[in-house]
Amino acid sequence: MTNLASQPPVDAAPQTPQAEQRGRLIDQMKRTFGPSIMPLFDDPLVVEIMLNPDGKLLVERHGIGITEAGVLSETLARNVINLVAASLETVAGPDRPILEGALPREFGGARFEGVLPPLVASPTFAIRLRARTVFTLDQYVDQRIMTLEQADQIKQAVVDRKNILVSGGTGSGKTTLLNAVLHHIASIAGLDQRIVLIEDTAELQCSAPNVVPMLATDQIDMTRLLKATMRLRPDRIVVGEVRDRAALALLKSWNTGHPGGAATLHADSAALALLRLDMLIQEGGVPSQRDLIREAVHLVIQISRDPTHPSRRRVVEIRSAI
Repeated sequence: MTNLASQPPVDAAPQTPQAEQRGRLIDQMKRTFGPSIMPLFDDPLVVEIMLNPDGKLLVERHGIGITEAGVLSETLARNVINLVAASLETVAGPDRPILEGALPREFGGARFEGVLPPLVASPTFAIRLRARTVFTLDQYVDQRIMTLEQADQIKQAVVDRKNILVSGGTGSGKTTLLNAVLHHIASIAGLDQRIVLIEDTAELQCSAPNVVPMLATDQIDMTRLLKATMRLRPDRIVVGEVRDRAALALLKSWNTGHPGGAATLHADSAALALLRLDMLIQEGGVPSQRDLIREAVHLVIQISRDPTHPSRRRVVEIRSAI
């Protein structure tokens, strides 16, 4: 009988040159991010890491707000942007001064936006991290970001399969709030509710047992995905953020036997959110669709930044589209 213990260990399959090259790039990125940035990827409260042209590194944490986290030299900042460009298989420089895309999975797929001179005085970037912790509607009440009555209204809308639009300005926490809505959807949805998530950057989280996440690309936009979704037997359709003519396809899908969906939209008030939704539809060469909006959007939740609030944001309005 062969003694297996005496046999030489079986080596793991050798890495391909491409895998080795990628591994070296990831290691180099981690070293360059260094002790100022790398620990922030493991902090579940961090939602954004920002570098200003003056070299000041800022960090925004959910429920805490923005704090300073040190200083980065111009050389280090430029190295960060160049390495991210390499991970995206592109280059950044004076002739291509804007860099955007998702960081590798080792960095949680965080969204990166970098800007180089001559558009700014010195290299500048912002890293939007995916939520590692999903905050519940009850936690929003505990932190006084919303009232108990507002939370109950949202929960009832979820149960009643109402379509919900979460609106707010930049950095107001729209996606985090949408994830809280998704958490409540997941708490009541069984296998009989097939939930399709559509976004261009993976930020939504849903623990329901029947979920289909889909990501738009440069070649396949959200409008095309929404049309494809119709053949995937969706029960609830959720869109990460409505920005373009996909607004019309979303409203049509919500209004044709797929109630109970949700989406976010950039606007400074609930009324302006409905107006902007109509404007996005018209950008696609379609006349105003106010009647369709009234039929398809049942609830608008407006969340806003509030520097006087302990959590730096709060739900300021919930209104019906009717």
